Amino acid sequence: MESEKKISAVQMTDSDLSEQIKQVTKDCHERAENTELMLSFQRGKVTLPQFKVLLCSLYEVYQALEEEMDRNSNHPGVAPIYFPAELARLKTLAKDLEFFYGQNWREKIVVPAATKRYCHRIRQLGRENPEFLIAHAYTRYLGDLSGGQVLGRIAQKSLGLKSSDGLSFFAFPGVSSPNLFKQLYRSRMNSVALTEEERNGVLEEAVRAFELNIQVFDDLQKMVNISENTQQNYSTKSTAVNTLQFSNTLIKASPLFTMVLGLFVALATVSMGIYAF
Repeated sequence: MESEKKISAVQMTDSDLSEQIKQVTKDCHERAENTELMLSFQRGKVTLPQFKVLLCSLYEVYQALEEEMDRNSNHPGVAPIYFPAELARLKTLAKDLEFFYGQNWREKIVVPAATKRYCHRIRQLGRENPEFLIAHAYTRYLGDLSGGQVLGRIAQKSLGLKSSDGLSFFAFPGVSSPNLFKQLYRSRMNSVALTEEERNGVLEEAVRAFELNIQVFDDLQKMVNISENTQQNYSTKSTAVNTLQFSNTLIKASPLFTMVLGLFVALATVSMGIYAF
């Protein structure tokens, strides 16, 4: 209900679809930027585990989005914003995942339930309401194009990478001027002929897209936290077990050590008796 009120208010003040999306998603956009995962990026402290799980989820999401965009490329709601040569991310993500996980990276991808829900929603729209893909394409592509260069530099510095290997996702070689391209993209979006009902649907879907992203970011951070806690607990237990095993082995393995230890205890007992007076 609250999102419907915002959408109605926006429609009264601006007719451009791109501006309407920007306005109705303002609050959830800020919430997405303030998730723990995204704050790590902004603070220049993104860790390798965070970055790797993010790449895994982005691959799954972009696979769903680009397959549905390709399948609906001639749909009047998709054709104007279909720029595979300039924007496609799937191959770049595959390249980055191979860099971090090796050639069998596909077998190592793990994504949370939130990512699967996100992908399911995109595929559902591709079958039932292709024009609503506008919201997801705009949210993902223009968001990644806008912050790509900055986030790429942050990731490179945070992860200590000496080259751009592993950071292909952030590069858009097909876009010579991001600002000019974004203007073109928005004008194409605004040219899509939509009924009032369809436009409302696109705006609601844009809000949903951000909410889905927030859920993915939160789930990814939980995965990282669980993994780190598990490793820490294992390390602590392993150290304790190794210490105990070493002590037992030392005592059992050396009869001389046992004899010396007994002699030491006896002498200590005598000494304690002497100084008890």
